[in-house]
Amino acid sequence: MSLRLYNTIPVRWSTICDHRRIPTHINPRVWCCSYRNRNQIEMEQIGVEASNDTSEVVVGDKEMLEKKIAAIRLAGPAKLQVIADFDATLTKYWLDGSRGQSSHSLLKQENPEYDVKRRKLYEYYHPLEFNPIIPLDEKAKLMEEWWEKTHALLIEGGVTYDAIKTSVGNAIIAFREGVVELFEFLEEREVPVLIFSAGLADIIEEVLRQKLHRSFKNVKIVSNRMLFNQSGQLVSFKGKTIHVLNKNEHALDMAAPVHDQLGDTNGPIDDNASVKKRNNVLLLGDHIGDLGMSDGLNYETRISVGFLNHNVADSLDSYRKAFDVVYLNDAPMSGVVKLVSQLCSTGSG
Repeated sequence: MSLRLYNTIPVRWSTICDHRRIPTHINPRVWCCSYRNRNQIEMEQIGVEASNDTSEVVVGDKEMLEKKIAAIRLAGPAKLQVIADFDATLTKYWLDGSRGQSSHSLLKQENPEYDVKRRKLYEYYHPLEFNPIIPLDEKAKLMEEWWEKTHALLIEGGVTYDAIKTSVGNAIIAFREGVVELFEFLEEREVPVLIFSAGLADIIEEVLRQKLHRSFKNVKIVSNRMLFNQSGQLVSFKGKTIHVLNKNEHALDMAAPVHDQLGDTNGPIDDNASVKKRNNVLLLGDHIGDLGMSDGLNYETRISVGFLNHNVADSLDSYRKAFDVVYLNDAPMSGVVKLVSQLCSTGSG
């Protein structure tokens, strides 16, 4: 049966087997959307992989991806850096059947009235964030408006650092399987990881502390950073507001190594200047706007990995065109670990 490329949405492998009469015991590693024949989808194996039966990998241009892998591998780990979004990229989108919380939404203020106010802002602005009809420049203004209103409520409501610790402890949030392995692999090879987030740096650090129970000397956070007074109460935010559509390497001055907050005595692997000299990038995000995280970096080769966690049918075509690799259905990070292993390998194998 012939399927048109632009109308085909990857679903579970068993469903495809039913339609294509392919034996269900075959476990494909990746789906490649080939333009050589618009009436068929070719499924081939390359260096990225889905790790369970409920997640698939979509690659729009297999040959281009292979060229990028070869170029980054040839340059070696010394030229590589990883840029990653936090919420719904490093963390799970779904957790025990519930929507995982973001680093903004998990925070509970001492005065519940302010939690309600922030929730109302979320209900109004969040649909606008994913509305494909709104132009990006207009959407950026809306996102900045949302973030600044939210930050004002946090200050007005008197958030304390103790509240952050308690909120994280009670939060519905967890890292994707494979994140620790990814960080460990990159740390061993001295590859810096920049976590770009439109959330709150102080909360992200607390999530790392409580959920991973360790630090990584190669990890830095570029996010909205809180300033507390001597009694531990939030009084302001540092620098320019970072929202979902403007987080990029222009904001590196706001980066802080996680180990400083976790008591690690080892120095950072890279300062900001040397990070900018690493001109090969592996970018991880769950939003097309995350592709802008590498703005400000004069990179030579970038491999972009997108996590399409929900609304697959509506969003797959745009994600496939935007990212080099797309993981579907809240996939684990193990496929990215295998990709990074290939990027950092030496020799011809």
